[in-house]
Amino acid sequence: MSRARAHDLVLFGATGFTGELTARYLARNAPEHCRWAIAGRNPDKLAQLRQRLSEVDARCADLPLITADVSDESALRELAESTRAVITTVGPYIRHGEPLVAACAEAGTDYVDLTGEPEFVDRMYARHHARAAETGARLVHACGFDSVPHDLGVHFTVGQLPANAPLQIKGMVRAGGRASGGTLHSIVSAFERFGGMARAAQERRALEPTISRRVSSRAGALRHDRKAGAWLVPFPSLDPRVVAGSARALAHYGPDFTYRHYIAAKHLTTVLGLGAGVGALALAARIRPVREKVLGLISPGEGPSPQQRAESWFRVRFVGEGGGRRVVTEVSGGDPGYDETAKMLAESALSLAFDDNPPSRGQVTPAAAMGEALTRRLVAAGMTFRVIAREGKSGSQQGVLPTVVHE
Repeated sequence: MSRARAHDLVLFGATGFTGELTARYLARNAPEHCRWAIAGRNPDKLAQLRQRLSEVDARCADLPLITADVSDESALRELAESTRAVITTVGPYIRHGEPLVAACAEAGTDYVDLTGEPEFVDRMYARHHARAAETGARLVHACGFDSVPHDLGVHFTVGQLPANAPLQIKGMVRAGGRASGGTLHSIVSAFERFGGMARAAQERRALEPTISRRVSSRAGALRHDRKAGAWLVPFPSLDPRVVAGSARALAHYGPDFTYRHYIAAKHLTTVLGLGAGVGALALAARIRPVREKVLGLISPGEGPSPQQRAESWFRVRFVGEGGGRRVVTEVSGGDPGYDETAKMLAESALSLAFDDNPPSRGQVTPAAAMGEALTRRLVAAGMTFRVIAREGKSGSQQGVLPTVVHE
């Protein structure tokens, strides 16, 4: 990628709820040599945001502003050609995301988003992976709570297990937080397009190259896990798909890799309530008047207050087994949906722009594109990756990543 571009990083959708959180994170944490800009469709809102950012860091008073709209292909092309990497927070991505993906794939520009929409990720692979691979662009979806803690958590866990052995890992998610309007709109959009998700997944599978190793991320069954002290609820989100993508790309995940993904709940009543809530939302998404009423409850630009975010948290515990060893690890942090997502999103883009990562191109996962470098960035930024327990015979481990902890 050319180093002569005007910017190292452009944040598109900067004036939205998560966009502004990401902009504030960059204002506080981007290195002095980072040439970054904010972009969006409303120049007045961009100027107002720049003023607020200058109160965080006076140097932001001169932050470049780029006016661009998802419907303006010419503006998006100019945006992509002006920078080495792009962050976008403009969703739902299935409705608004493809033009910027296409522009970045064509321009050879690295791209990160925070989508949790499987259909969007699969369609972008089918339509733009090949061109991005030709130009050298790295298209990295799901760089927020979907799916960085899970993808990097599995990557971290694999590093603690013996090399060249069949591996089985389960991830168990616990979290406390509130949703924003953008998240609600994305979830309802996914339920509304359930048939499209299946077709997109089939189209992608037809295009993906075959590999000689076995990788599985099928959902497990609802059960009570005595060691975890929790009910494990299969959760068919984007996360296990991203983990499987990393396992396909990274040979050190072993010859036979299995991942199972769950929400962990202490009480059966919580499980029943979760199932009822998801079912109701899925039904609402299919009935237009009800769907519109649900979406009208909160706009995409609204989200939880600073106090509510400060009280939010997440923990993802992993149990990995293989080669006669068993390891328990954990990834944890603060507000999953917004403060930590802004951190993960920004650090992902900074890693693509500045770190010496392994070679990759086309649509790639966070672990495959940035693995160790991004993990270390997030630990330095306050997230925790730790080994809780090791059992079994000693022997050579993957040697991919040592234990890194932030307490």
